[in-house]
Amino acid sequence: MKLFTTDDIRAIDRRTIESEGVTSRELISRVAEGVAYEITTRWHPTKRIVVFAGPGNNGADALAVVRLLLQQGYRPSVFLFNIGGNRLSLDCKEERDALLAAFPGVNLTEVKDTFNMPELTEHHLVIDGIFGSGLRDSLSGGFLALVRYINESKATVLSIDVPTGMFGDLNSNMINRNVIHASLTITIQFPRLAFFLRDNAELVGEWRVIDIGLSSEAIASTKTNYHLVEQNEVKNLLVPRGEFFSKADCGSALLIAGSYGMMGAAVLATRAACRSGAGKVTIHSAQCGYEVLQSAVPEALFHPDKHKIIISDMTPEHEYQGIGVGPGIGTDDYTINALDLLMKSRTKPLVIDADALNCIALRPTMLNHIPVLSVLTPHDGEFDRLFDSQPSSEARLLRAIEVANYHNILIILKGRYSALVRPDRKVYFNSSGTPAMATAGSGDVLTGLITGLMAQGYKPEVSAIIGMFVHGLAGEIAAEEQGVFGVTAGDIASSIGKAFKRIMK
Repeated sequence: MKLFTTDDIRAIDRRTIESEGVTSRELISRVAEGVAYEITTRWHPTKRIVVFAGPGNNGADALAVVRLLLQQGYRPSVFLFNIGGNRLSLDCKEERDALLAAFPGVNLTEVKDTFNMPELTEHHLVIDGIFGSGLRDSLSGGFLALVRYINESKATVLSIDVPTGMFGDLNSNMINRNVIHASLTITIQFPRLAFFLRDNAELVGEWRVIDIGLSSEAIASTKTNYHLVEQNEVKNLLVPRGEFFSKADCGSALLIAGSYGMMGAAVLATRAACRSGAGKVTIHSAQCGYEVLQSAVPEALFHPDKHKIIISDMTPEHEYQGIGVGPGIGTDDYTINALDLLMKSRTKPLVIDADALNCIALRPTMLNHIPVLSVLTPHDGEFDRLFDSQPSSEARLLRAIEVANYHNILIILKGRYSALVRPDRKVYFNSSGTPAMATAGSGDVLTGLITGLMAQGYKPEVSAIIGMFVHGLAGEIAAEEQGVFGVTAGDIASSIGKAFKRIMK
């Protein structure tokens, strides 16, 4: 699915009105129907509801929602902000007039100067239609005071479009305490870029997208650097196996992983590579890992390092279509030297994770030798050690876009919505996953999975997209079986085959 900036969405909205003969009021009506549906399926008409409507089209949406709620027997109190008495947009003014004409007794207060804050408690539902994603400047004055009052009230908040005070796009200057903390955000046609950043989770809460039928032609022709990876897209990327496929047709993967006391990481990555569909998987590790790996993953070949407890040589003895390095290798000087030599001698992309990233952080000149289109899979701490500490998830994403372009590499920023950042500045957010995956070893599974996909001939960027989604879906399946608190990385690895099966249905 394409993701768009606020300006892009506004342009698609205009083109829909111009090319399909739809009026802006009709689009507002569609928004209202979607929001009202969410409210009526979640809360009883006896719920105490307070609606705050701004002077623009976000306020128009809120007023249209009020009209539908009144028809269903709800009795909301409404505050419409028309500071100075002549600030309403045309659509907002028409929605106000339509509401008053249909329900002359509605409890509506039009705020033209100052007003007394209504009582709000944890028992109230607040419908936030003050400002949407079109907000250009940070809140100040009375609106800022209102936002802080709503947050302090502990009321349940439903925001239309985006929580008031939030910018729909990336904006590092946003201060969270100056934004409404929504319990539920009902956004329109597309999720906003800001929803995929960890720092904004407490602002957005649960989010839902309502389809208001914007022009499919306008959507298709509008270019964007942002995408949300969904199941159908992954299904289209997967190549079905022919009847006469052999293991030779499915590629050969090499994992360089493990050291004394860290063989679990090697086991998890190897299991994932075996489940990825690779024809043959070889694990190169310290000699002490022989019995562990041969017992835990008998399907894989074991290649011992010349050193007993660390990896001191990463030179591949054969040609492998996919090579992944990092899980559990440690940061010994011998290991750093071996990784340095591997990257200098390797021309094809690598999958680089975990301790391999930490090795590079200890010897930053190695960044200049990472093979083109290699896939790096850092968590926040690993990324910051490599590319300088970042103050927020948004700053980290922007920095990743910069360094992926500079070094011509692929970076997966791991998280709830893992983001694949490509050298061409395109960003792919992953839609699958669950909090159950917040467990040690989950990243090692992702490394093995992507390595196995690359071994099968998928391009690095395609391997990363498929790997992210399958990894997240495997986590969901594991959570269905083990519960959110009971999932281990081994459960995720074991669910990879089931994830592929579900995708290909």
